[in-house]
Amino acid sequence: MFHRSHTPRPTVVLVHGAFADSTSWNDVARELRREGHPVVAAANPLRGLSGDAAYVREVLAGIEGPVVLVGHSYGGAVVSAAAVGADNVRALVYVAAFVPDKGESALDLAARFPGSSLGDALHPVPVTLPDGSPGVEFTIDQAKFPHQFAADVPEGVAQLMAVTQRPVTGAALEEPAPEPGWRTLPSWAVVATEDLNIPAAAQRHMAERAGARVREVRASHAVSVSHPQEVTSVVLAAAASVTR
Repeated sequence: MFHRSHTPRPTVVLVHGAFADSTSWNDVARELRREGHPVVAAANPLRGLSGDAAYVREVLAGIEGPVVLVGHSYGGAVVSAAAVGADNVRALVYVAAFVPDKGESALDLAARFPGSSLGDALHPVPVTLPDGSPGVEFTIDQAKFPHQFAADVPEGVAQLMAVTQRPVTGAALEEPAPEPGWRTLPSWAVVATEDLNIPAAAQRHMAERAGARVREVRASHAVSVSHPQEVTSVVLAAAASVTR
């Protein structure tokens, strides 16, 4: 009697970016689970790139088997760094994300291409950083959030996202990236063509430079909320490459 061999599906680890939390992945996570994938939506600390990446790497270390690592926005920089030294990561997916090269910061990349209106929507607050030094953290003004971050999301949902957004430190956005994981790992990217945070031209440039397989979606920065099926399909393509 023959028994069909079963290859476990890779775990998908979803990493949110600035001005968001793990609930921004809810619909994508639901679709992935329906397809039989274990899913972990990691809580990105948003305090500093090296520390955030170290935390995600610890999350990865607690997962058995292969991983597809997915990052949105600033989370793209975090997964690029976290993948280095994480032996179970087999593929990277960038969703409306920063895909920095070594030495680049999110702030550098955001300023390199025109089209972002994020700066005018930010609300700064002085904070004490983890090392005890003074710093600043940013949120998006709640009244401006729906248009700036989630213009194609239902208004009520966008308003709740504004309330639950998590702040990011200026230090995290300014910290230069280490050697990126995309140099050695296959990568995929979702480019949100109506993004007001990271212009589509910037997303295309970074994704193409990383050799990523690119899918463009007519969507806001909150593409995982407004177009979860399209985002899921790209993640599933990455996962399929792992199981072949």
